[in-house]
Amino acid sequence: MSGGTLYSIYRAASSALSPLLRPYLKRRAVKGKEDLARLDERFGHADRPRPEGKLIWLHGASVGETLSALPLLRALLDANPDAHALFTSGTVTSASLLAERLPKRAFHQFMPLDQPAAIKRFLAHWKPDLALWIESELWPNTLEAVREARIPAALVNARLSEKSFAQWKRARGLSERMLSAFSLALAQTEETGQRLEALGARGVAVTGNLKAAAGPLPAAPEALAQLKEMIGARPVLAAASTHPQEEDMLGRVYQTLKAERPDLLLIIAPRHPERGPEIAEALRGLGLAVSRRAAKVRVMAETNVYLMDTIGELGLLYRTAPFAFVGGSLVEHGGQNPLEAARLGLPVLHGPHVFNFRGEYDELDAAGVAREVADEAALAAAAADWFAAPDDVAANGAKAQRLAELGAGSFEAAKIQLAPLLMKAGFHAPA
Repeated sequence: MSGGTLYSIYRAASSALSPLLRPYLKRRAVKGKEDLARLDERFGHADRPRPEGKLIWLHGASVGETLSALPLLRALLDANPDAHALFTSGTVTSASLLAERLPKRAFHQFMPLDQPAAIKRFLAHWKPDLALWIESELWPNTLEAVREARIPAALVNARLSEKSFAQWKRARGLSERMLSAFSLALAQTEETGQRLEALGARGVAVTGNLKAAAGPLPAAPEALAQLKEMIGARPVLAAASTHPQEEDMLGRVYQTLKAERPDLLLIIAPRHPERGPEIAEALRGLGLAVSRRAAKVRVMAETNVYLMDTIGELGLLYRTAPFAFVGGSLVEHGGQNPLEAARLGLPVLHGPHVFNFRGEYDELDAAGVAREVADEAALAAAAADWFAAPDDVAANGAKAQRLAELGAGSFEAAKIQLAPLLMKAGFHAPA
């Protein structure tokens, strides 16, 4: 079936679903997954006028993509002092994070739903002069509109898993039509580059992972001092970006480790902070005393678990512990970014399901600064080993930090590859 036919079917189906979308988003808002006050943005309605002059549009699906793009955004704005930047994303957590970290002349809007009317309304208002898509979120109606509007566009820091590649390959005509919106596709790895070319992408170049080029996660000095004062001399087991089921596993791991280290404190930063109440309830069901940061409950002597169910505070967590477990890996989610921990000098424990960051984990595992664990029993054993060898853990942390810093070249490579497109769109390329 041709790409045009497949797209026509998709467009008709998505248009038919349009009346159901607002009630659906309202139900998501009740669960904290949408911002009810900004729901109109999801239908392409802007909450502000378009700024005068040149406008760069960046889009990243969620927190990881937005963080990886911030250094590039700053470089673009520095090189173009009269330009502004519109940053779209699709999650409440990324919106909250960007509200704190976007530079001057940059602002956030929620990404419109992939509905023809919503995208038409969005583009008619903002009229972007350049579009930079981060990683791998591909929406047929949106990219069709970008292509028809002849907006210069690039796919940056592209990542395409084997599973996604297999799915798009079955609809190659549609994938080629979508990818034709981009005149440039910058891939994280050779493998992704080959997959993009096989799907019909143009201008493919391998520049590395921008997440490896990002700076260390920040931590407010006052907040860090307060957290360390609460913890005191207690040893910390840090668990970052956890997903459902993993918190229960960590609770049982904690109970195992506590037999040898009765003053141990488990700190969990869930991937989705809005799950805080349900996580706390589950851990209390295991007989653990839980303090929730979002509820402003302090760590007390009797606290077993400190739940950091807040946004943008992984930098705090990673500065309180000698090593970290990075979640999304004991369940079949695909893992979360280990370089954030490594960049702050922490070795990493992780489960077997890390296909979203396979290259990063393979490199850290091979260097001996990360260790794969098969299940919660193996996690408890590995954590016990590392707590018993603090000098080795510190040495591996320093090595992990050096490895993470090697990724800085990906940022320079991306700037070089983007330069011709930027100049064609009327922008100055970053130095």
